[in-house]
Amino acid sequence: MTDRDEPVPVTVDSSMNAEFGDLRKGTLRGIPFVVARFVLLNLCRIVLGLRVEGVHNVPRSGRLLVLSNHLHNADPVLICIATPRPVHFMAKRELMKIPVIGRLIRFAGAFQVDRGRADRAAIRRAIAKLDQEIAVGVFPEGTRSKSRQIENVLAGAGLIAVKGGSPVVPLAITGSERLPFNGSKSVGDGAGRANRGITIRFGEPFTLPPTVDGKRTTSEMAIDLIMQRIAAMLPESYRGVYSSSLRSSTSTLGSNSPSSSATDSVAGTTNAPSSS
Repeated sequence: MTDRDEPVPVTVDSSMNAEFGDLRKGTLRGIPFVVARFVLLNLCRIVLGLRVEGVHNVPRSGRLLVLSNHLHNADPVLICIATPRPVHFMAKRELMKIPVIGRLIRFAGAFQVDRGRADRAAIRRAIAKLDQEIAVGVFPEGTRSKSRQIENVLAGAGLIAVKGGSPVVPLAITGSERLPFNGSKSVGDGAGRANRGITIRFGEPFTLPPTVDGKRTTSEMAIDLIMQRIAAMLPESYRGVYSSSLRSSTSTLGSNSPSSSATDSVAGTTNAPSSS
């Protein structure tokens, strides 16, 4: 794919459900999910100082797309614990190959995306999950931020939002960058030393407009609109290219994205986002 409008042609129809079958099967849900979330949420509150805000904004059923900024390997786990319904995250293929971790994240509903190519199957699977009223989680940045700021966004998440036709809940996470075991993306905690703990903030759900300024809403427009809402819930020091001092009327995609060539971002020319 390229960073241009509609990078992957995906048509939403009933054949997707026939292709993938019941996408809830074999995943954590129902009473086991409720019990596991209760235990883990309280444990994270005690051990990590986790705070969850705006949880009332999360629809308890129906189609739902959750999009968030990305700071740490643990973000998908923390978001799944914070969200009052199961969220199936798009995850990079490499994670699925790790024996224990791969089984666990599949049980949590994660599905793989191949970051090295235009992964149409991953996007079709995401839309099929939305069709089955499963909440889908995506990190539009495609990888963890090295600086805790929003550095680069990819249009693949916008394509899922446009083609999936689902309500979107913007989510802002702060503080997780100070956790250990984040590999080369560890962020020093000098700037955040006075604000320990992790905060997950859910914004109000909204539906993308069919047009923007009289033009059909494209995947680039969609992700830009969504990231603006995410950035508005973040402290200024986390907003990066969406900072009020840097924000312009142009899209943050392409040349406005300083880290578009980062080696751990979605590789090649693909726009498919992933969890990393």
